[in-house]
Amino acid sequence: MLDKPAPTSSVRTSGPLSGFRVVEFAGIGPGPFACMMLADMGADVVTLDRVGAKKSMKSVAGRGRKVIELDLKDKAAIAEVLDLLASADALVEGFRPGVMERLGLGPDVVLARNPKLVYGRMTGWGQEGPLANAAGHDINYISITGALAAIGTKEAPVPPLNLVGDFGGGALYLVVGVLAALLEAQRSGKGQVVDAAMCDGAASLMSFFFDMKTIGRWSEGRNQNFLDGGAHFYGVYECACGHFVSIGSIEPQFYALLREHAGLTDADFDAQMNPKAWPALKQKLQAVFRSKTREDWCKIMEGTDICFAPVLTMSEATEHPHMVARNVFLERHGVKQPAPAPRFSRTPSAVREPEGAEIGAVMAAWKR
Repeated sequence: MLDKPAPTSSVRTSGPLSGFRVVEFAGIGPGPFACMMLADMGADVVTLDRVGAKKSMKSVAGRGRKVIELDLKDKAAIAEVLDLLASADALVEGFRPGVMERLGLGPDVVLARNPKLVYGRMTGWGQEGPLANAAGHDINYISITGALAAIGTKEAPVPPLNLVGDFGGGALYLVVGVLAALLEAQRSGKGQVVDAAMCDGAASLMSFFFDMKTIGRWSEGRNQNFLDGGAHFYGVYECACGHFVSIGSIEPQFYALLREHAGLTDADFDAQMNPKAWPALKQKLQAVFRSKTREDWCKIMEGTDICFAPVLTMSEATEHPHMVARNVFLERHGVKQPAPAPRFSRTPSAVREPEGAEIGAVMAAWKR
């Protein structure tokens, strides 16, 4: 259990991380997203940004922080940052390896001032290795893990947005690592460095598929397997209106319901798990789904055990009845955006507004 005193700041409030203090060095992508999650869960997150940076109140990933502008090339500012970190529980930075050390804010220096600090580092390639100092983006980090090669059409891999590297393999693993290290620090009284690399996390996300490959149930390639678009019963189909629906009728009982509701009486559909039959069955199912609109199929299949859902745009997703009923999205400054996740029954997460702050005032509040 994470035992922390009640928060001393007058702005916070609720969430399971209430009372924890995090210093974020401003960046882009997975680092800010990770700190958004920590802030949503109640942590008091202070973002150190460059002088003149203007935070958008409409930014989703930038919500929930105090923002301090300062020049990290100024030795006096570095001294102030070290004083601030002396009262922090965690630090999050996403620079290339060596940058924090050159600023005089590397782990050795900071942990000497605050031995209990959790030092979270977010990079693409990791802190060491032949590629550690090379530039890269999500698409590159997932390329060397086996993930990108497995996603896409038969002709070529297709980037799965930047969900697998930046956010799935990066930000979420950083959050898990920081929280685990905070928990351990409560027992040992000692902090440590969390090296969260997107290539590491993306590789970890592939664990299930490495398992499947080992037991002979996964072929390397695309559109050949039951989860990569190869199977007719797990995929996306265009409707008469030009919109799409998705089905995931893997289990026999769910497949039986698909056949019943879609009128698939053709005996060829008996060969559900025969990969050789999949291409022909997919063509037949394409014709079936093109016979009705997405709205028609929703009336027939949505809410059944077929494992069915309409494929919605971001704008459409905010209006879907299930998402509305669960308040999955909220509106802030006129912008629809995802609400905090996951949910806590006793200490609910919440969104608070970013605000400008002075480093001296934050240090005074944190030292109370």
